[in-house]
Amino acid sequence: MAAPEGLFALEGRPTAQLIADQLREQIVQGTFRPGDQINESVLASQLHTSRGPVREALQRLCQEGILVSRRNRGVFVLELATDDIREIYAVRQAVESTAADALLDAGQQQVNDTCRELQAIISDMAKQVAVSDWQAIARLDMEFHTSFVAGAGNSRLIRIYETLAAESRMCILNLAVAYPRIDVLVQEHQILLDLLESGDKEALHKAIKRHLETAVDDLTASSRGSDVTG
Repeated sequence: MAAPEGLFALEGRPTAQLIADQLREQIVQGTFRPGDQINESVLASQLHTSRGPVREALQRLCQEGILVSRRNRGVFVLELATDDIREIYAVRQAVESTAADALLDAGQQQVNDTCRELQAIISDMAKQVAVSDWQAIARLDMEFHTSFVAGAGNSRLIRIYETLAAESRMCILNLAVAYPRIDVLVQEHQILLDLLESGDKEALHKAIKRHLETAVDDLTASSRGSDVTG
């Protein structure tokens, strides 16, 4: 598949990391769909660069699991099946619960700083829900959870979660029309924030579990009757 016109707007000589970052964003936004082939030579031509950094960028995204390399066929955008969704959200639950404990153990100031950041995201989310901007809602949804995990200050948790967040956005955006609970998104995230602020670990763990399991139910219900979901 050829790269969509105007896909990249990179100044100067693009690095593999820069290419990977923008290509990842285009994938989770749905510019490239699950199962689409990513053409290395087309991207290199559009970027006016050699194929070396493009190849390295594609390799990075393959290592993250967002792209899949098929022998003698090329590189393709990951197609997420129902079992993949369950795995992604199970690992998210484990990471978010671990981050919650670390954050609450870090002290009130760190909790307060994180809560302020999360409240600002929820406010933005409410505005986007009001105008039904699904791209923005999905981005803010994952920004909330990524910021929640980042609040713990554990660089390895953050690195693990970045890939999970990208895969989750692929799931959410590909099922935007079918998502049945857009009206309660703000409320659900506010509950998580309130429990974090209160310092109630047990209740926060239960809320994280409930929130993510409900998301899996929504996503897998929307994918029934189809071999592939996103």
